[in-house]
Amino acid sequence: MNPPVFPPLYTVAAAQSISLPGDMPANVQAHLAMVQAAAQEGVQLLVFPELSLTGYEPDLAARHVLGADDAVLAPLREAARAHGMAVVVGAPVAPAVPGGLPAIGAWVFEPDGRAALYRKRHLHPGENTFASPGTEDFHVRPLAGQPTALAVCADTTHPEHARAARGGGAALYACGSVISEGAYLRETAQLQGYAAEWGMAVLLANHGGPTGGYACAGRSAFWAPGGACVVAAPGTGTCLVIAERDGDGNGDGDGDGWRGRVVDTEPGRPGTAGVAGQ
Repeated sequence: MNPPVFPPLYTVAAAQSISLPGDMPANVQAHLAMVQAAAQEGVQLLVFPELSLTGYEPDLAARHVLGADDAVLAPLREAARAHGMAVVVGAPVAPAVPGGLPAIGAWVFEPDGRAALYRKRHLHPGENTFASPGTEDFHVRPLAGQPTALAVCADTTHPEHARAARGGGAALYACGSVISEGAYLRETAQLQGYAAEWGMAVLLANHGGPTGGYACAGRSAFWAPGGACVVAAPGTGTCLVIAERDGDGNGDGDGDGWRGRVVDTEPGRPGTAGVAGQ
């Protein structure tokens, strides 16, 4: 399989956010602030964690099912259009099979105003008590000009999901997750392995604080095709984890033309930039 070819000017980011349980209006406002910050950094594709608009709150999922045209999502859809950015957010959504439990969805808002939906294909043990799985074995769509596969948390622990995504032409495997400290090393080793084995870039957006009883690890990250970690957040808190290729295709480290930086978005704290890898 031929390796993906990325354009010389390409910037993607993980939005490492913190969600208030079930408070969608407040979470939307926090998302909008991160979209604005990302726009100032030239980000073309911004990915939020799993269930970022509600928090990972199983007891609340059925009460907060969101459709693309729901009023609460309108500001995010408009922000994507205004900034020429693709934005991926997490929320409970209608099931793939009518009459089932809600699905765990990733809504995509594109710069042209269109919306698309991916439903989590592989559920964690126990999630079937409040959620139903999606039916797509992979979901690849052009985002920021590149074929991008969407994944939600437990999807990434199933190698067949990443394999199918790469087989479907994905250049970037973009994951929104809830990963605890205890699971972080194991699950990110898998993600790095997908970048190494399948030659596609991998972007991880993890929650920056506790959600649903999980002490999330933060440490959102980006791996270049081949497996080099270009950038990773140093820990928890809210931030943008940005990976980019410059106009000459040159970058820092072993990422083959990629460079990364972390921009702090904690309220009341100055933004910081740096490069971190693992």
